[in-house]
Amino acid sequence: MSEVKDGEKASIRARVAIACLIVVVAGLMIWNPPELFLWIKAVHVIAVISWMAGLVYLPRLFVYHSESEPGSDKSETFKVMEDRLFRIIMRPAMVISWALGLWLAWQGFGFVGWWLWLKIAAVFALTGAHEYFGAALKAFATDRREKTARYWRMMNEVPTLLMIFIVIMVIVKPF
Repeated sequence: MSEVKDGEKASIRARVAIACLIVVVAGLMIWNPPELFLWIKAVHVIAVISWMAGLVYLPRLFVYHSESEPGSDKSETFKVMEDRLFRIIMRPAMVISWALGLWLAWQGFGFVGWWLWLKIAAVFALTGAHEYFGAALKAFATDRREKTARYWRMMNEVPTLLMIFIVIMVIVKPF
C-alpha cells in the first residue's frame, strides 16, 4: 500500500516541479532579460540531460527485467521503476527539450543551416527511440518478453550514438 502512496507522491512532486519550471520559463519570457536566450538554453540543456539519462537507463532496466522471472517480486519492482522513469522523468524532459529546443532554433538561428536540420532529424530519431521504449515498457508491464537481454543491450547504444551525432552537429556545425 505504501508503494502506491510513494508512487503518487513522486508523481505529485514531478508535476509540481514541471509546473514550477513552466512558471520560471514563462516568467523569464515575460521579463525578457538580455540574457533570456542563455537562460532558455540552460533549461534546455538540463532537460536534455534528464531525457538522455532516462534513454540510456531504461533499456538497461529492460536487460535486467528480461532476465527476471515473469510475476516475480523482481519483475514487479522493475515494472514500477520503468514506469516511474518513463512517466515522471523521461516524458516531461522530452517535451521540455523539444519545446525549448524549437524556440532556440527559431530565436537563435531562424531554422537556417544544414547542421540544424540534421540535428532536428536526429532528435526525431531519438524521439522514435523514446516511443519505442515506451511500447516495450507496456509489453513488460503485461509480462510479455518479446526481446532478449542481448537485444536490449544493443538498443542501449542507440540513444548514445544519436546523442554523439547531435552534439557534433550543435558544437562543430560541420554543414
